[in-house]
Amino acid sequence: MKIVCLDGYTLNPGDNPWDAVAALGDFTVYDRTPDDQIVARAAGADIILTNKTQLTEKTLAQLPGLKFIAVLATGYNVVDIAAARKRGIPVSNVPVYGTETVAQHIFAVLLSHIHQPVGHDRAIREGQWAQSGDFSFWNSTIFELSGKVFGVVGFGRIGRRVAELAHAFGMEVWAYDVNRANPPAYSPFAWKTIEEVFAGADVVSLHCPQTADNAGMVNKALLSTMKPTAMFLNAARGGLVNEADLAQALNEGKLAFAGLDVLSVEPISENNPLLKAKNCLLTPHIAWAAVEARRRLMATVADNIRAFIAGKPINVVNKNA
Repeated sequence: MKIVCLDGYTLNPGDNPWDAVAALGDFTVYDRTPDDQIVARAAGADIILTNKTQLTEKTLAQLPGLKFIAVLATGYNVVDIAAARKRGIPVSNVPVYGTETVAQHIFAVLLSHIHQPVGHDRAIREGQWAQSGDFSFWNSTIFELSGKVFGVVGFGRIGRRVAELAHAFGMEVWAYDVNRANPPAYSPFAWKTIEEVFAGADVVSLHCPQTADNAGMVNKALLSTMKPTAMFLNAARGGLVNEADLAQALNEGKLAFAGLDVLSVEPISENNPLLKAKNCLLTPHIAWAAVEARRRLMATVADNIRAFIAGKPINVVNKNA
């Protein structure tokens, strides 16, 4: 089997060897592949691995020998699923690998905003504590999470784990999901509409997939219902948020803070309005990237390829193929 990975750098920048995948065939990995080189690099491949490199209907039509696509992520919108199905090409993803690292990231961002450790360290080094004359010094309000409401939009594996951590901090959890099965055992917990979550929660965190129906759903209308003290977090998909509306809300003091790990265009475009928004913390799509999570992802990709070679593909997202 000839196996080609089109964009492997983020999965293995040097600390996550490809050995398990390389053992399964004639393996070639590229760090990144421009659109105009996809067909040339994938020519003759039986199996393609892709993370964010787009495999469109036009591209697939130029790869007649392609038999299987392994997506190096949970989301698989980079592949034209309908076109792959039409050509009889199974597409597998990695449904579970980053739950713990994403949940950890959410609270790293939230707690860094509340306690400002880097900002206070900088203030000390600038002499502000020494000049204050007090044994205790702070330059931003510090508050507790306990007793506040944490709203989760999308109550799947990651959303539920984030909610568990919020509960551990003593927060009341509100959740919105289209599927309200299996409510958690802890309390206080309540199912809410998305409008209720945004209007009433002290923290709102997105953990839902992006679909044609919810693209740009976090817009001026929804943001205008939030408390001016509320905090908004997104480690799901950048396209869920109207970034101009969020920047305006932050600049006008309509909400207190936003922390985003995902954006509508990645890498970020130079004219993204959030770059100049007040009280906005941006991270470069790293919530998923703990080394342990990337190693779990690598192991599952190898399992997906191994299962396909054995004639029993797993984690297939286009099961009719």
